[in-house]
Amino acid sequence: MEGAADQTERRLIRLRYRGTCTSCSQAVERGQSAWWDASTRTVVCTQCGAAEPSTRTEAEAEPPTLDVGIAGRSAQLKYEGLHQRRERELEARWGRLAGVAKFLSDDPRSITVWAQGSKGERILAEHMSQALGDRAVLLHDRRVPGDRRNIDHLVVAASGVWVIDTKRWSGLVELRDVGGWFHVDRRLYVKGRDRTEAVDGMAWQVEAVKAVLGGIAIDVPFHGALCFVEAEWKWFAKPFELKGVGVSGPKSLAVAISEAGPLGLDGVMEVARTLAAALPSKAA
Repeated sequence: MEGAADQTERRLIRLRYRGTCTSCSQAVERGQSAWWDASTRTVVCTQCGAAEPSTRTEAEAEPPTLDVGIAGRSAQLKYEGLHQRRERELEARWGRLAGVAKFLSDDPRSITVWAQGSKGERILAEHMSQALGDRAVLLHDRRVPGDRRNIDHLVVAASGVWVIDTKRWSGLVELRDVGGWFHVDRRLYVKGRDRTEAVDGMAWQVEAVKAVLGGIAIDVPFHGALCFVEAEWKWFAKPFELKGVGVSGPKSLAVAISEAGPLGLDGVMEVARTLAAALPSKAA
C-alpha cells in the first residue's frame, strides 16, 4: 500500500530541465520523460519508476523538504501587534466608552500599512504559484540574520535567483527623466510622487542573497525586482529597469522568470535549499 501511495503522488512528464534520478543517480536530460514528484520536487527515471518505490530507504525516498515560508506573515503579525496595542490604549483611556471609541475611529495609516503590505505579498505569491507552477521554487518572507528587515520573496528558476520586493501602492507607475539637457536623472514615480527610494532599497537585499550563495560552485544569475500588484500603467507601457532593478507588475515578472537560463533542475534545488537554510522563514 505504501508503494501504491507513493506512485499516485507522481506524474509522468517531459522534463523542462536536466535532472538526476533519485533512485539510480543517472542523469535525465531535458525533454526526456520521467516521473515527477511535486511534493518533494524530485525526479525518477522511467526505468526506476516502474520498480517498487518502497524498496528504497526512507532517507532516499524523502529528501529534506524546504521551509518555503508564508507570504506576508511577518507584516501581518506586525499589524496585529500594533492594532492590539492601540486597542489596549483606547481601553485604558476611555474605560466603559472604549467600545464607542473603537467604533468611531480607525487605525492610523502607520498601522494599516502593514496589513496592506501583507495582502500585497499574498496576492503576488498566489499569482507566482499559479503562473510558474513546477518551473520555479518560491520562498517567502525570509529573515536575514543580524538584520531586522526581511525579504518578501525569493524565486529560484532556470533564469536564476529573483529577489522580489512587493509594493501594494495605487496610482500610475512611471519612469521619468528629471535631469537637464546634459544630465540624465531617471527616477521612479508612483501616483506623481518620487519613489526611487524603493529601488535603492533593493540593493541590500540582493547583496544579502549574493553573500549566501558566494560559496557554491554554481554560476547563478541574480535579479532584483520591484513588483507593483495593484498599481496603474500607461497604455502599452512595458516593464523597465532602473539602477539594475526590474520594475514591473506580476504578469510581466512571471514571464521574465520563466525565461530559459543556465540552471538545471539540480542547480535550482541546490540553490533553493541553500537559501532556505541560510535565510529562514520569519514565521519559523
